[in-house]
Amino acid sequence: MAYRSPWMTEELDDLRELAQDFLAKEGVPRAAKWAAQQYVDREFWAQAGKIGLLSPTVPEEYGGIGGSILHQIVIVEEQSKLLDKGWGTMVHSGVVTDYILKYGTEEQKQRWLPGMVAGTIIGAIAMTEPSAGSDLRSITCRARRDGDHYVINGTKTFITNATTAGLVIVAVKLDSDPDPRAVTLLVVEAGTPGFRHGKPLKKIGQHAADTAELFFDDVRVPVTNRLGDEGAGFPALMERMPQERLIVGVVGVVQAQKAVDLTLEYTQQRTAFGKTLYQQQNTRFVLAECATLAKAGRIFLDHCIQEHVEHGLDNATAAMVKWWISELQCNVVDKCLQFFGGYGYMEEYPIARMYADARVQKIYGGANEIMKEIIARSLDATSRR
Repeated sequence: MAYRSPWMTEELDDLRELAQDFLAKEGVPRAAKWAAQQYVDREFWAQAGKIGLLSPTVPEEYGGIGGSILHQIVIVEEQSKLLDKGWGTMVHSGVVTDYILKYGTEEQKQRWLPGMVAGTIIGAIAMTEPSAGSDLRSITCRARRDGDHYVINGTKTFITNATTAGLVIVAVKLDSDPDPRAVTLLVVEAGTPGFRHGKPLKKIGQHAADTAELFFDDVRVPVTNRLGDEGAGFPALMERMPQERLIVGVVGVVQAQKAVDLTLEYTQQRTAFGKTLYQQQNTRFVLAECATLAKAGRIFLDHCIQEHVEHGLDNATAAMVKWWISELQCNVVDKCLQFFGGYGYMEEYPIARMYADARVQKIYGGANEIMKEIIARSLDATSRR
């Protein structure tokens, strides 16, 4: 009997079917075009919004379906089965939307959320800088208060949805804040004078992902665009980070299982030395190992999903999800690629693209080394009790 996640419901089954059908018909045929141009067309965002696949956690009063993070996870799973991570809805719907829901004022929610649900406003979040990655407290992008505006100067890099975003949540340090490490979140809208993006960055994988640098040159942002209080940005970022890392784990588990499925099909057809590759003992043993890892990852992930829905996932467990599953994903995909031989090195084969796409999973959302430090600190705290 096929494994079924314990949190699945009939409603989520219907959503899964809707997402699968839409992505197969509207996404897969365009994937090569998106990879070549390095971004997903705005038209596709609007199509997804029209059928309810964007920002599903938004309540009905702001135009959403009033779903939960489970709805977003189902959509992410189907995207991970059919497309690479080029479509930035994981950031738009799984991260930016929830920041506005959690920390936004009523006016901000009314102003931005309906457009995000409809796909007419694409969301991004800008934390990383050229000299500040996992260490967010070391960012140098600054803002000064000038009457009823903030004036921002600085640079951000590796930003998902950078060139197509209608709004960007930007982490800055305020000149007036007495704490030099305090962070404030400001929302910058596309078209604001002084705000511009660079060309799409050329990456080794996830070619369709809209990733670029952002530049802020005396960008004036109304005080009404601030998310939360001054200096409260870092706690907000840390509070929302477990969900972001959980989503990284969702992608990893789906991709690991997909690699096993693709390799099983290939090795059962490909012959060498008078028998199929799958009939070779080494092939069977390695695939048995990979299938076990994928299944174990799935069960751990499902446990964490339920924990997140019921109580909120703690930072240490989220770090475990992020580092272990991303490592698992890279390991499984690498072992599976080997069975494709030279074809596994050709971009036209999905396994090759999966291999290149997987590597960044160990970097973004907090480098895996940082994840281990978070876990170790939690062990220190436990031992002192």
